Amino acid sequence: MSDMEIVDSSFTAIINAPIEKVDIPKWCFSLGEKDYQDCSPAHIAAGFTTTPDGRRMSINVEVIGGSLMVQHYVETLGEKDHLILESISDVFTPTGRTTLHILWELSAKAIDGGKCEFTNHVRSTPTDEFRAFLDRQGIPFDVFRAQRQPMSIAHNKGETPLFAASIERAALGN
Repeated sequence: MSDMEIVDSSFTAIINAPIEKVDIPKWCFSLGEKDYQDCSPAHIAAGFTTTPDGRRMSINVEVIGGSLMVQHYVETLGEKDHLILESISDVFTPTGRTTLHILWELSAKAIDGGKCEFTNHVRSTPTDEFRAFLDRQGIPFDVFRAQRQPMSIAHNKGETPLFAASIERAALGN
């Protein structure tokens, strides 16, 4: 992890479907709100749209560590087995609103027996706005990072197997 990263978290889970049936971008950009909510108790709402220049965007609303987050994930790579999304996410805290930069990478690779290994990798870094937000409150970046990491890592760990199960259902047409 670099000095500027808040969190670099990666977890894996098994998808019980052959790689040929897995389509992560299709799953992501058609994920219903109930399915999204079923992947974590922190998930509130999900939807999808496009940016003004036509790129696909997944909009996710969740609460992590007591902060409401509205994420605007724009597709930067969209292959059936590999999706990279980037967001300048709005974060609503008890002391005000700010933004974070989040890179969300989802991938699958074939393993034995018609199964896949799914990886859910999340990295977050501060925006200039966020660093100023911390400075105004006198909060050192390292202190914030130390407090944020356990919550974000626990969130990613909990949602990863549930995302894998949802992708599996989509791959198998259930």
